Amino acid sequence: MSARPGLAAAYGACEAITREQAGNFYWGIRLLSGERRRAMCAVYAFARRVDDIGDGTLPAAQKLALLDREEAMLQGRLGGGAGSGGGEDPVTLALADAVVRFGVPMDALEALIEGVRMDVAGVGYESFDELVLYCRRVAGAIGRACLAIFGLRRRSGEQLAAASALADDLGVALQLTNILRDVREDAGNGRVYLPAEDLRRFGLPAGEPAVAAPALLAAIERAEVRAPAGVGGERAALAGLYRMEAVRAREWFERGMGLVPLLDRRSGACVLAMAGIYRRLLERIDADPAQALAARISLPAREKALVAARGMLGAGA
Repeated sequence: MSARPGLAAAYGACEAITREQAGNFYWGIRLLSGERRRAMCAVYAFARRVDDIGDGTLPAAQKLALLDREEAMLQGRLGGGAGSGGGEDPVTLALADAVVRFGVPMDALEALIEGVRMDVAGVGYESFDELVLYCRRVAGAIGRACLAIFGLRRRSGEQLAAASALADDLGVALQLTNILRDVREDAGNGRVYLPAEDLRRFGLPAGEPAVAAPALLAAIERAEVRAPAGVGGERAALAGLYRMEAVRAREWFERGMGLVPLLDRRSGACVLAMAGIYRRLLERIDADPAQALAARISLPAREKALVAARGMLGAGA
């Protein structure tokens, strides 16, 4: 990439953010060519900043104001085209360049902001279909943004449409895995992403997150105390819930992985690595829901490196 020093430094800042904070994604991103890798890091750094606004400790009104500012930046500086610059902020500067170079769709980046607004508003989900809408906004949209950066074997209109749908499906799978990994943490922060109808099916607390979250957290804590041997009503209910949702997540992975044959070798390897790490994470969660509820499950670096290496080998010529 031939770029003015300020732009090179901006991309470098985004790569540093991605290396530090994208514990799973960077193993795949690093398999891309330099220009594509830098653009992916710019998208990730922007997504991380938006997510951090939603997850932060500021009052809701201030969070919404910050999200409005990010949206105005997209519509103004980035939407203005190559000459819009992006100001002095390195993430904005790098993202503006990536948008121009690769045609990253603005509506996907805006959908992410709308999804985080749902978090700030404390939205709960009655049905799985409602949860899927949220997942499409916060993760499927990023999949579609990344698709613009990936290399496709053919860029016909039909293939682009198919790839976009599959990237969206894969994003939903990744987000469902995140939700299962973070049930306890989210409940402690007043959030419940699991569908209320599913919680009720297993006799667990459901309803508005402000009420359901502390009740669900209490149920998780009671399950740990009362059923150390893995038996008992609440622990069995939580295990059954986890296993049902894991089946759903696998179905989304199976569909989404159809994206890989449409990509060039290095882009396919990136997807295989990222999705492979998350699929292994899902299997760990499904195998031991009690452990997933007790502490956030992650894969050791050595295992992630192995998955990434297999992704490079499995992407084909």
